[in-house]
Amino acid sequence: MEQVAAAALPVIVGLILLAGYVKGLPLFDLFLSGAKEGLQTSLKLLPTLIGLIVAMTMLRASGLLELLCGLLGPAAEAMGVSPQLLPLALLRPVSGSGASAYTLDLLKQFGPDSETGRIASVLTSSTETTFYAVAVYFGACGYKRLRYTVPAALLGDATALLVSIFAVKFLG
Repeated sequence: MEQVAAAALPVIVGLILLAGYVKGLPLFDLFLSGAKEGLQTSLKLLPTLIGLIVAMTMLRASGLLELLCGLLGPAAEAMGVSPQLLPLALLRPVSGSGASAYTLDLLKQFGPDSETGRIASVLTSSTETTFYAVAVYFGACGYKRLRYTVPAALLGDATALLVSIFAVKFLG
């Protein structure tokens, strides 16, 4: 099975090249054109991504994350949820790598089979890095007005948090 999986990508690429050759397409010219467009898109997205990285660094360094977790901690405890999940819930929409590292810490601290570990796993896999996705997709298209996108996406993240808790506590 591993050999099939390892061969899949080269076989797919080979079939695409063969189909292009059979159709008489200028494959190398099309490749260069696509690479040029990809590079232009990357350069267009670079300022947005740098701004997002700076904002994430400032959020962590300012102590705002800890302040929000301190304020929301009593509500989490009232729901019967570990307050250690709050940084993950707040970090996930902003930073995928930061959320992954924090999830790993939670799994090491509480164990993967603990309620906290299971909620963290479900939450991490059912949410998106909202601000990164918005920055990349809207930046690539050149949209400036986000209007309902960010509030709707954050509402989706909040819903995923609640459903993660519910699913683990009552269905798991």
